[in-house]
Amino acid sequence: MGRDKALLDFGGTPLILRIASLAQPLTGAPAIVGPPDRYANLNLRVIPDDAAGIGPLGGIATALRDSREPWNLILGCDLPLLTSEWLAYLIDRALVSAADAIVPQSAAGAEPLCAMYRKSCEANVAKSIARGVRKVTGCLAALKIERIEPHEWKAFDACGLLFRNLNSLKDIEEIAAALERKYGKVALR
Repeated sequence: MGRDKALLDFGGTPLILRIASLAQPLTGAPAIVGPPDRYANLNLRVIPDDAAGIGPLGGIATALRDSREPWNLILGCDLPLLTSEWLAYLIDRALVSAADAIVPQSAAGAEPLCAMYRKSCEANVAKSIARGVRKVTGCLAALKIERIEPHEWKAFDACGLLFRNLNSLKDIEEIAAALERKYGKVALR
């Protein structure tokens, strides 16, 4: 994309702050994993990535290492269509589960960057990274996963866009058009 997706303008607010504002009432103060200097002006706690450069799995490992909580909500910074209702359901589902992680499934497969992970996953995630695993889905095989199927999460998003992320300028245009159809004009730049 050529720029930091977390700082994309979403209706006048950086996308990462939108995600944090959805999580905060449900989880308490959220933290960002990434370069502290890049996010210093956001007034959120920033944790330097222990394994910078290896992608989201390194971020998950860092978040779990830093956490003192039994369950952890892990969210990608580029999911503009998340809702607080969905996140509340995801959290509630985890709190009664015996699984290591609660991971929604979409037509694209597992959605591990909008999922709940137990703190106890930390060792398995670290072992996966040590073995050279870089894809989050590659690490999931070592965990006991409870999957949330589309028929369950579509109650929160009948259009099937809940996990639509931003990887290109075309994605931004498509999501902005979807938001405009649903809510009227929303600036996403």
